[in-house]
Amino acid sequence: MDLLRSEPMQLVQLIIPIEAAHRTISYLGDLGLFQFKDLNAEKSPFQRTYAAQLKRCGEMARKLRFFRDQMTKAGLSPPAWCSRSDGIDLDSLEVKLGELEAELIEMNANHDKLKHGYSELLEYKLVLQKAGEFFHSAQSSAAAQQKAVDAQYSTEGSIDSPLLLEQEMVTDPSKQVKLGYVSGLVLREKAMAFERILFRATRGNVFLRQSVVEELVIDPASGEEVEKNVFVVFFSGERAKNKITKICEAFGANLYPFKEDLGKQFQMITEVTGRLEELKTTIDVGLAHHSNLLQTIGYQFEHWNILAKKEKSIYHTLNMLSIDVSKKCLVAEGWCPVFATNQIQNTLQRAMIDSNALVGPIFHVLKTKESPPTYFRTNKFTSAFQEIVDAYGVAKYQEANPGVYTIITFPFLFAVMFGDWGHGICLSLATLYFIIREKKFSSQKLGDITEMTFGGRYVILMMALFSIYTGLIYNEFFSVPFELFGPSAYACRDLTCRDASTEGLVKVGPTYPFGVDPKWHGTRSELPFLNSLKMKMSILLGVAQMNLGIILSYFNAKFFQNEINIWYQFLPQMIFLNSLFGYLSLLIIVKWCTGSQADLYHVMIYMFLSPTDDLGENQLFVGQKFLQILLLLSALVAVPWMLFPKPFLLKKQDQERHQGQSYALLHNSDDPLEMEPDHKSNSHEEFEFTEVFVHQLIHTIEFVLGAVSNTASYLRLWALSLAHSELSSVFYDKVLLLAWGFNNVIILIVGVVVFVCATVGVLLVMETLSAFLHALRLHWVEFQNKFYEGNGCKFQPFSFAQLKDDDE
Repeated sequence: MDLLRSEPMQLVQLIIPIEAAHRTISYLGDLGLFQFKDLNAEKSPFQRTYAAQLKRCGEMARKLRFFRDQMTKAGLSPPAWCSRSDGIDLDSLEVKLGELEAELIEMNANHDKLKHGYSELLEYKLVLQKAGEFFHSAQSSAAAQQKAVDAQYSTEGSIDSPLLLEQEMVTDPSKQVKLGYVSGLVLREKAMAFERILFRATRGNVFLRQSVVEELVIDPASGEEVEKNVFVVFFSGERAKNKITKICEAFGANLYPFKEDLGKQFQMITEVTGRLEELKTTIDVGLAHHSNLLQTIGYQFEHWNILAKKEKSIYHTLNMLSIDVSKKCLVAEGWCPVFATNQIQNTLQRAMIDSNALVGPIFHVLKTKESPPTYFRTNKFTSAFQEIVDAYGVAKYQEANPGVYTIITFPFLFAVMFGDWGHGICLSLATLYFIIREKKFSSQKLGDITEMTFGGRYVILMMALFSIYTGLIYNEFFSVPFELFGPSAYACRDLTCRDASTEGLVKVGPTYPFGVDPKWHGTRSELPFLNSLKMKMSILLGVAQMNLGIILSYFNAKFFQNEINIWYQFLPQMIFLNSLFGYLSLLIIVKWCTGSQADLYHVMIYMFLSPTDDLGENQLFVGQKFLQILLLLSALVAVPWMLFPKPFLLKKQDQERHQGQSYALLHNSDDPLEMEPDHKSNSHEEFEFTEVFVHQLIHTIEFVLGAVSNTASYLRLWALSLAHSELSSVFYDKVLLLAWGFNNVIILIVGVVVFVCATVGVLLVMETLSAFLHALRLHWVEFQNKFYEGNGCKFQPFSFAQLKDDDE
């Protein structure tokens, strides 16, 4: 069928030989036109037949996620194309993924071990260099001071000496105290606290020297680049050494051995440098091998990923099927469109042939009263409009689809609020960029906002085209009017007419053929004139769209053969709405055509307050008073017409159904499987008259009050159109023209930049979003609540088409 009604659906039973089950489900997934029902809903996931296979698929998915993480860390990304490994099955893939995972884990462990050793050797080399500088400077200072001591020793007898040599100079060599020392690296951010704790723990009986390492150091424990200091702590005694070692462990300081002898220091530095070069070469070779392995995985990754997802979805679907008592076939039930019957049967036959099954599958249509899912066949143009409707609620099966009318009404109502053909051209150019490059964008992963914009590119294009149309009617190009369709019908009577009012303008030619005459712009009467025009136009558009919604409720009732809704819902709603607001629309049109000065506010107010009074100068046509009284009485009659008959008629229908006066036909069938779906639907729910009456009362009150509030809600078309026009005018007059008036190039450039930024940021982005949301509300609330139930269930066929976009 067309987009107005959803596709006819049928409940189907498939009996599939167990040897052809996997291939059958796979082929149906490629077809994507069959929605399976879960026949094992009472079973837990672990009690189902293919739980073990699902567990295997989950384990393969985990390994593939591990490969993706490894490629991301290495800066690689799987190519969009992949080298297909034709003929690979689930078992072969599982073995291959296991081998690759084990190899990668082993390579990562070896790399971490080598990296840890390399980082420790780098730190050791820094300790050797920095601590060697400490001892070298201390020895140089000691040698210089020793000469001074030798020169003054005979006269003075004693002198202060350097820290390390003091005892050697002033005491007997046999009584000298040997100082110990500990060297290592500590985090620079902990250096001050480290020094303070050492001083307190040893009561000041240590000497600490620190040197800042200029470059970042890779910490062996964490593998991160950090700032560190090299330190040497001098102490005396084993107790002090134990305390210092524990404090170093607490602060995460790495300790390294150090020899005081210069020759041994040089030898150790040489050995460490050689080992660093060897480790660097080994690490580079390992990284190259690791990168080659990841590139090999990357060429096949997408194919493996899709294959694993397909297998998982196939076994998940197989778990929804029930096994026959003989365990030789599987029984499936599900929904499919009627037009897909031949395609599904051909798919079943092909699966039987390819799997060499001895018995063919059985395709059997079941009779049921269960409500089928809703399925609309859409394309890339209509899908976005259908998504707008589905966001409110999925249509009931074969209910009138608002998406058909949304294709036109949604962008048109948006354009009424966004009317400026300059802005419309900018919006259409931006959208055409997405449409021209849609093949490239559809194969890329876009950001959230960009993806949303790309998905609605055809909606935005329609909005832009209608904005150009309404902009031509408003005669606004970035708020500037143009005489596109001929000269203006008005001219100034004298030079001061522009500053006075439109009374200074005289008509010198024929009426401007299309849209608003450009002379209206810039006059004192522009705002009152456009206010009146757009307000009345909003009411006309709103009443027309609400009437369309009520008319669609008639077609729904007629399609579902619901006579009660036609006579006691559609008719009184049409009478009530048009007796009040349809009459207001008629007055607006008559006033436009006749040029009358009648006050419509006065007419509508006193239609209720004093319907029998004479209209006087507010009379627009002969017989208006009688017509008003007739319409007012019709509106009053329509309210009880909506409220009372329907609940009583529904109660009467229910009584007749249970007195045997309205039996439904029974379908004879010997197949118990065919009768099973009807079992639940035959159960009767007791008719609650009070509940039905209260529901009808709420519905009546909602419609009566909604007729007023919904009509007022359409005035947002006027308000947003006026706001858009005034904002555009302010940006043009107060930014662009103001900058132009300074006759300065720099100010002009700044003014143009500010004008462009304000136009794009405010008018083309914020105003577009605002008008979009208001148009969305008018369709969801004011239009769709007149006829659209939106309580259906969307058709969700088993399909492989969406597997590529799924994120596990």
